[in-house]
Amino acid sequence: MEIESILADLSVDRSALLARAISIVENGRPGFEELLTALHPKLGRAHRVGVTGPPGAGKSTLTHQIAAEYRRRGLTVAIVAVDPTSPFTGGALLGDRVRMEGVSLDPGVFIRSMATRGSLGGLATSTREVCDVLDAAGFDRILIETVGVGQSELDVGRMADSTVLVLVPESGDGIQTLKSGIMEIADLFIVNKADRPGAEKLQHEIEVTLGIRKGNAFRRIRSHHGASLGRRVEPPAAGPEAAWEPPVLLVTATNGLGVEVVVEKLAAHLETATRSGDLGYRRRQRVLLRTREVVGRMLERWVWRESRAERLIGDRVDEMVAGKISPYQVAADVVAGLKEGARV
Repeated sequence: MEIESILADLSVDRSALLARAISIVENGRPGFEELLTALHPKLGRAHRVGVTGPPGAGKSTLTHQIAAEYRRRGLTVAIVAVDPTSPFTGGALLGDRVRMEGVSLDPGVFIRSMATRGSLGGLATSTREVCDVLDAAGFDRILIETVGVGQSELDVGRMADSTVLVLVPESGDGIQTLKSGIMEIADLFIVNKADRPGAEKLQHEIEVTLGIRKGNAFRRIRSHHGASLGRRVEPPAAGPEAAWEPPVLLVTATNGLGVEVVVEKLAAHLETATRSGDLGYRRRQRVLLRTREVVGRMLERWVWRESRAERLIGDRVDEMVAGKISPYQVAADVVAGLKEGARV
């Protein structure tokens, strides 16, 4: 059986079987859930790093440089590059793989391109499970590069141990870029293409915005005309959520300038998150989210494949089109039948 052979040989001949295992999981082929169940006890070793940001920010180039720096330090790296779905084939366009040619032949690096397949959160729906396969295969670091879809790419914050937000000086108003929760998910801020005008300005804007969020943006600045306000404003009390101050780093990924500092900060974040308990919390939430997703997927599969829901809806579609009954009423009838234990 294919699944049994993969489980038996995955740790022995990793490179030969990884592609097969990932294809089984990504395409939901028979036995993929059994494969993931068998691999689950091996999870938790890899440091999962999400790399996100708007289109054109240089995420692929930065990911390539981070992977190369990890390899110089003797660590194995898996890269999951999520590309836009091709409108012709439904597959990934593989643009990220082209940009990572420098590490693609390294036996210590495994690169997998995935198509979004219509997912709006910047990630393919099976990305989390593919990362589990790579984690169980023994990689030290897993880099997840999302599609550049602007302010929608929050999903990566739910699946990574550390999240890197990549911005560029010419991306427009820095404060506008940081809206809609993106600031909340980032553990490192990278101003890429730092050799271009406006990089330091954007860095300063991000640092000020981070300070405003924490309530201490101007605590070291004297009030207007140097007058004392007569009171001292203390920063928020330290806790697990305040144990890490997200750094804002200037990087030029095309020549690797600043990448070494990025890798060092990622290691520091992992250490801090482990010590504070935040890493354990994130991984616990990840398991809870995964379980809900699997329950939803199983229920959906059962409803549409094993119940008569599809037939019932088809039988009543003419009534819905004629306005005699609404889709909500038909859906309520389907759910009511399922609640009663009937297969509708």
